[in-house]
Amino acid sequence: MSDLIRIPVGEGSPEGVNSAYLITEKDTIVDPGPPTQKAWNVLRSKLEERSIAFDDIDHVFVTHWHSDHAGLACRLAEETGATIHMHPSDAPLVGDYTAARERRLDRDVATLRQWGVPETRRDALLDADSPSTMPETYPIATHRDGEMVAGLEVLHTPGHTAGHVSLAVDETLLLGDLLLPTYTPNVGGSDTRIDDPLAAYLSSIDRVNARFEEGEPGHGTTMDVTRAVDEVRVHHRERAHAAFHALSTVNDPTPWAVARDLFGEMCGIHAKFGAGEAAAHLDRLVALDIVERTGDDPIRYRPRVDDYPSNLRLMP
Repeated sequence: MSDLIRIPVGEGSPEGVNSAYLITEKDTIVDPGPPTQKAWNVLRSKLEERSIAFDDIDHVFVTHWHSDHAGLACRLAEETGATIHMHPSDAPLVGDYTAARERRLDRDVATLRQWGVPETRRDALLDADSPSTMPETYPIATHRDGEMVAGLEVLHTPGHTAGHVSLAVDETLLLGDLLLPTYTPNVGGSDTRIDDPLAAYLSSIDRVNARFEEGEPGHGTTMDVTRAVDEVRVHHRERAHAAFHALSTVNDPTPWAVARDLFGEMCGIHAKFGAGEAAAHLDRLVALDIVERTGDDPIRYRPRVDDYPSNLRLMP
């Protein structure tokens, strides 16, 4: 059994403090943390407390491209000579950072416009999206679902991002942001590349629930997987139901208008996350023939049924 050590790094957030994981027997660190000097100092000091030298680290796994998980990966790999490992769908957003960031910003702005997010909110998001300190490019080793790398099994668990992975080490599951103890992971706004992000996400949580009883999240402490999955399923059923009913109450049924009905006024990153959540639930209802699209720029929706089915399952 490997020695799995949680290392709290980074600042607190609604999800909780970032958790990096040191797997001593595998010479591996998972999700080293955000690209700040404070997080770097914490990581170094925690390793020193455990008499772990930088030269002992051979592998850096990143569960997904978000900077609070990936931000220190390149710096750590440069210092230790370790290899960075990611899923190929997310790897460019770290390994080809500068060019991929520009593509992401262009895609996000176009998607936000399709969702009906006002120009002022879109501009504010662009202004607030400052570049990270990650290098312009860095080599990343990519791995697909089911591969074993340094004793860790890669499980592709998309939904929060397109290339999100969870990692199985011995009988332990490292969740990344698949499940969180204090916050429901955003689906839709956290990665605008996924066509039906809610379907992908629900499939991912069902997959880990069938195999693991507990998991270690990227924020917070050990979770009961079955309990968390049950709570998340209820959450998304209720949100889909609310999104359906909002179509009959808002004047212009875009994802943005539905999100405002669901969440109230949203600014900053919450505008992107809120509109993305609404779009994800409405697109799932489109796939189930409960709702249909009526426009493209911006996207609008309307119900296809008079009453929301009481026994509707979001996944067939």
